[in-house]
Amino acid sequence: MKSLLWQHLPCDDAESAALAAALNVHPTIARLLCLRGLADAEVADRFLNPSLDHLHDPFLLADMNRAVPRLERAVAQRERIAIHGDYDVDGITSTVILRRALEMLGGDVVHFLPERVRDGYGLQPAAIERLHADGVRLIVSVDCGIRAAEAARRARELGVDLIITDHHEPDGTLPDALAVINPKRPDCTYPDKYLAGVGVALKLVQALCDRAGKNKWLPAFVKIAAIGTLADVVPLVGENRIIASHGLASLSRGPHAIGLRSLLDACGLTGKTIDSYHVGFMLAPRINAAGRMSTPDIAARLLLATDEALGEEARALAQQLCDENTRRQQEEADLVAHAKKAIETDPAVGAHNVLVVGGVGWHRGVIGIVASKLVDTYHKPSIVLSIDGDIAHGSCRSIPDFNLLAALEHCSDLFVKFGGHKQAAGLTMEAGRLPEFRARINAYADHVIEPDQLRPRLRIDGPLSLRAITHDLVRGLDLLGPFGLANPRPVFHASGVEIVDGPRTIKERHLKMTFAQDGRRFRAIAWRAAERAEFLEKNRAAVNLAFSLDRNEYQGETYLELSVADFKAMDDQ
Repeated sequence: MKSLLWQHLPCDDAESAALAAALNVHPTIARLLCLRGLADAEVADRFLNPSLDHLHDPFLLADMNRAVPRLERAVAQRERIAIHGDYDVDGITSTVILRRALEMLGGDVVHFLPERVRDGYGLQPAAIERLHADGVRLIVSVDCGIRAAEAARRARELGVDLIITDHHEPDGTLPDALAVINPKRPDCTYPDKYLAGVGVALKLVQALCDRAGKNKWLPAFVKIAAIGTLADVVPLVGENRIIASHGLASLSRGPHAIGLRSLLDACGLTGKTIDSYHVGFMLAPRINAAGRMSTPDIAARLLLATDEALGEEARALAQQLCDENTRRQQEEADLVAHAKKAIETDPAVGAHNVLVVGGVGWHRGVIGIVASKLVDTYHKPSIVLSIDGDIAHGSCRSIPDFNLLAALEHCSDLFVKFGGHKQAAGLTMEAGRLPEFRARINAYADHVIEPDQLRPRLRIDGPLSLRAITHDLVRGLDLLGPFGLANPRPVFHASGVEIVDGPRTIKERHLKMTFAQDGRRFRAIAWRAAERAEFLEKNRAAVNLAFSLDRNEYQGETYLELSVADFKAMDDQ
């Protein structure tokens, strides 16, 4: 843990006090709402109390009115329908909920999830041909397809109807499909533009359920959609917040079908209150591991398992996901070490604002995670490439202030294909053009990145003494969750905090200690901070502390714990 540049967020105290009075909430909760742009009492109340009734009419999405009747006709006439997904958590959960919904409505449904190395990314003409040969006459893409013009053309040639549902950024021209459902379409007036792929699939499920009079089915689909939504790190506001909030509550409460139940058991989450951390760091990595290390169909089969007679098979599939995840962790650790060595020993790689690093045979299933780890370590946009013969496959991750997709568009003539978001993208290119790519993307970055943007910042939501931590405040923080992008976990600042126990190093990387201030004591943990133990020993009488509040469960007891974001000497503000 390196000390960060603290950014104390300003807040209008009068506005915050008015909101606290209007909603009868703790003053700190009112401040947090104002900092998130929710100073209006009615808007803030809807945020604190998300309801499935607040979901928008799915028919506000462009082309929904074309997709739903075609699907209804396919179900009624028993035409074979194929769901074409993607190999990540978003794509797998999208596939699962749409297939399950159509089957419950009486449809003849199959699914196809591409394998990363064999099939490549996205909706491809070869997959259309394969599904057509299997007797499919209607294909629905989920979490992919918005730039699949060739696949759409092939579907037309074969007489296959294609419905595209996606959330990635469109190209200049939409594919020539029967329907293209994507809130990011320039001509789509849908009020919520930032749904995950599974959120768009859920809107299609919602529309089908509405028309069939089966609205009572929706919560079960929201539960699975929450996993994909949280895993895809989309802004947790609007409909994403509703999906995540209600889905987490359902995941915690149960009951669950045998497949999901087996996965929760394998993660050690049975009977626990499940939050965004559990999804992001326990459930999602296991589901993702299937697509990264072998075939995503393992995860899809598990989540589709509803027959209790499949208990033994479901438990075996869940264990397989755990084993694949362990293998993924080892592969990832090896590649991170190789990448860091290149960055720190080769100035041609490490001396730039955008880190572009790669190697022959690097596992394509983990290069995206490696790119994320490099961003965390160096606070620079990072692109990690796996070189396979003459072709390089890249995964790209960015810092908040750098639009990665715009940077790639600036170099688009170098790629065989590319796509994604502002913060995460993928590309394929000729391996021989890597030096040119590194030079061009860095020339672009040098023009648009200010040096200050490469300094990692810690946003401080406000002051909070340890004595001011009350049950009322904690209840309010529970209502503010789940936390994630656009609704970050609040970070508070307490000054003059004493260390009364510890710090003790745990697992060679983390520090455990107890802080005290004005007679209040809290246990705390500082992740990846072992190298700063000496600083804490020298300053144990008083430090400036930046922290979040966490609940911890141990031997059946739940207690509040401080999660340390950073600490500084008293004279270092």
